[in-house]
Amino acid sequence: MGRISISCLLPASWHFSVSPVGCPRLLNTTLRQILVIGILAAAVSVLYYSLVVIRNKYGRAHRDKRFHRYLARVTDTEATDTNNPNLNYGIVVDCGSSGSRIFVYCWPRHNGNPHDLLDIKQMRDKTRKPVVMKIKPGISEFASSPEKVSDYISPLLSFAAQHVPRAKHKETPLYILCTAGMRILPESQQKAILEDLLTDIPVHFDFLFSDSHAEVISGKQEGVYAWIGINFVLGRFEHTDDEDEAIVEVHVPGSENQEAIFRKRTVGVLDMGGVSTQIAYEVPKTVSFASSQQEEVAKNLLAEFNLGCDAHQTEHVYRVYVATFLGFGGNAARQRYEDNLLTSTVLKNRLLGKQTGMTSDSPYLDPCLPLDAQDEIQQNGQTMYLRGTGDFNLCREMIQPFMNKTNETQTSLNGVYQPAVHFQNSEFYGFSEFYYCTEDVLRMGGDYNAAKFTKAAKDYCATKWSVLRERFDRGLYASHADLHRLKYQCFKSAWMYEVFHSGFSFPVSYSNLKTALQVYDKEVQWTLGAILYRTRFLPLRDIQQENFRGNHSHWRSFSFVHNHYLFFVCFLVVLLSILLYLLRLRRIHRRMLRNTSSTSLWMEEGLPPQKIAGAL
Repeated sequence: MGRISISCLLPASWHFSVSPVGCPRLLNTTLRQILVIGILAAAVSVLYYSLVVIRNKYGRAHRDKRFHRYLARVTDTEATDTNNPNLNYGIVVDCGSSGSRIFVYCWPRHNGNPHDLLDIKQMRDKTRKPVVMKIKPGISEFASSPEKVSDYISPLLSFAAQHVPRAKHKETPLYILCTAGMRILPESQQKAILEDLLTDIPVHFDFLFSDSHAEVISGKQEGVYAWIGINFVLGRFEHTDDEDEAIVEVHVPGSENQEAIFRKRTVGVLDMGGVSTQIAYEVPKTVSFASSQQEEVAKNLLAEFNLGCDAHQTEHVYRVYVATFLGFGGNAARQRYEDNLLTSTVLKNRLLGKQTGMTSDSPYLDPCLPLDAQDEIQQNGQTMYLRGTGDFNLCREMIQPFMNKTNETQTSLNGVYQPAVHFQNSEFYGFSEFYYCTEDVLRMGGDYNAAKFTKAAKDYCATKWSVLRERFDRGLYASHADLHRLKYQCFKSAWMYEVFHSGFSFPVSYSNLKTALQVYDKEVQWTLGAILYRTRFLPLRDIQQENFRGNHSHWRSFSFVHNHYLFFVCFLVVLLSILLYLLRLRRIHRRMLRNTSSTSLWMEEGLPPQKIAGAL
């Protein structure tokens, strides 16, 4: 019985035999071609499958990274797992003018990538409610008795101590940051209050609390923290290669000789409260000044800081413009308007011998009140009577002088320096009064459109007060909108419009303003930006610890995504080896066929077989 002995060019030990009887003519030409084609098809299929798996697993995850903040709305509302030993905690106390609030934050261990920031979230208790507590009055009320401050703030710290795991207290940083109420106190009283906190708190609580953790922050710092918090929640500090993401060219401060970098576009913040208005936005390129005086003023309005864990890395260096304008909030502006109205009307009455506004029968016709709405101004025992005419355009004209604009270039409200905004490549969020003005009554919060807003405001102002009251009684406005909002909506709409377009010089065609009350269904506090900024060096500690754990721990940071090219090279080498192996089989099989056919021919003729030259 004849046998076919097959070997290959690969190691000599790879040898097997096939009996022709067991599989006659199994390796004929047609089947051999089918076998080769089948193997090649299988190899291509495996390669294609590998590509699809990698693309689906990593490519889609990379593309969808920009949406993870939307998904975070779900995960952020879950109760914090206090049994997780890898969670870290941080505490911030916001000591405001009317009261103090404590916020507890948590974050997992840093992922080891020095380009990423900590993933800080607000801690939630077992009922999924944010761990927040507020007490009254404001800390500045203890200016005359600073020895009572630590007792005043103790309930807040006890509240936090109950939620942060006991084993984590010594490594949990505590920051006590005081704002507006403390700023107006003399420095000696500020120092006495802070001294009491620094002395007594370490005695009763073992949080990580040093001298630099209690301070009075400036309005500029508060604005920067608010800007950081909002951009962090929106995911604007993350790096992306997605072409759909809006990017901006940045000249990193302090590195004028280096090339510009490209990174995600951050959002600017507009916040109009009752008393003041604040604007904060990134200035990506180096600014120029019209004069040395302007340059000196700009130094107090521009903040340059590094959010990264490594001071030598510049990818997280930001230059942010922050300006706060007292008296430009919605309520303060109305008060200024009324004071001016009373003063000018009394003066005109004296000059002209009239009694306009002095009696209810001859009221002053106020274009900034809804049609036929009545109001009174009382000041120093005097009463001035108003009746609305609902003229939105005339109202705008009357309040324009209150912007205090100057002819100097690059200035805004009160002639304050303002670096140029790249309107074609920028995005702003408007909070507080920017949202109330557009949503509470006009019901058009969200994407701002100047033309639509102007039309809606005109229609509202020109609507009779009796009709507005009827709509209010029918519940057609926002649930928290009251009669005060209805009465002064016309004025505040005009004020918001003028501040945005005349004061801050945004063109009426600007379409990248979003008015909002919350970001991803939650109110973003400046304290989030504060904890993010003040813990920015913690990732470096985690990275160093991770590197110290093993000499080869750096391999862990390499993922399959970064090495898939190596995988493809290995795959192609194996595929090439298979093809060479098949070609070798084909060559050997042809020789065996020639040998077999020659032997059969000699046997048919009754002759002894002849030796075939050529060894396998």
